[in-house]
Amino acid sequence: MHEAAVKTALITGASSGIGAAYAHELAAQGYDLILVARRADRLQALASEIRQDHDTGVEVLVGDLTRPLDMERVEERIAKCKALTLLINNAGFGIRGMFIETDMNKNLNMIMVHVVASMRFTRAALPGMIARRHGIIINISSLAALIPLPGHATYCATKAYLITFSKTLAAELKGRGVKIQVLCPGFTTTGFHDSAEYQATDVRAKIPKALWMRADAVVKESLRTLKGGKVLCVPGVRNRLMAAGGRLGLAPLMANILMARLPK
Repeated sequence: MHEAAVKTALITGASSGIGAAYAHELAAQGYDLILVARRADRLQALASEIRQDHDTGVEVLVGDLTRPLDMERVEERIAKCKALTLLINNAGFGIRGMFIETDMNKNLNMIMVHVVASMRFTRAALPGMIARRHGIIINISSLAALIPLPGHATYCATKAYLITFSKTLAAELKGRGVKIQVLCPGFTTTGFHDSAEYQATDVRAKIPKALWMRADAVVKESLRTLKGGKVLCVPGVRNRLMAAGGRLGLAPLMANILMARLPK
């Protein structure tokens, strides 16, 4: 990958789902890529696929963002990238269960990945972007930040942090050439629900198909919304209706409806 490239995007959590969809879409748009994830095999496979399909540079950076040293390596790479145009803080995971019953280390790791890593990577990217008066940062939140679901306390809370952080940061950076977006997808067909935390459940069978979006559709709406300058992006009409209901005070009702459908 060449630092002199006009456009470079760094994506965390890039090995699957929304992160991989961003990688494919941005490669098609001519971006060089720096792909970050903890699963080396999947990351290398994605990089090979993109190199075959597109005339673009792809750099692989394997790292587990729950580990401080790995986080520091990514942070340093961001700071050194003189052509960084786009940072996507996408890495994340979920755990199921009432807070009092869940493993504390898993909750702390979630805060590290969703909150600490996103904050540090954003801080590492901003000086260069501000100096160049050009840059975009997309933080991946969730509809769950707007409709808190019992059994997902830390997940909802960390995703809510990203909304407030992004909106406040956008106000601070007004007029300095840097765009901020916080993306709040709803149910998305990714590997999120294939993790060990969800192996005993069948979320896709319980939630109506109409509420699910494809990862590539989420990404296309995110990138399209950037042109309008809105900070908060809730992709999909149905998701926007649920988000509006949450803002009108209907979040507890919608949470109860969703919880009734989700496997116990």
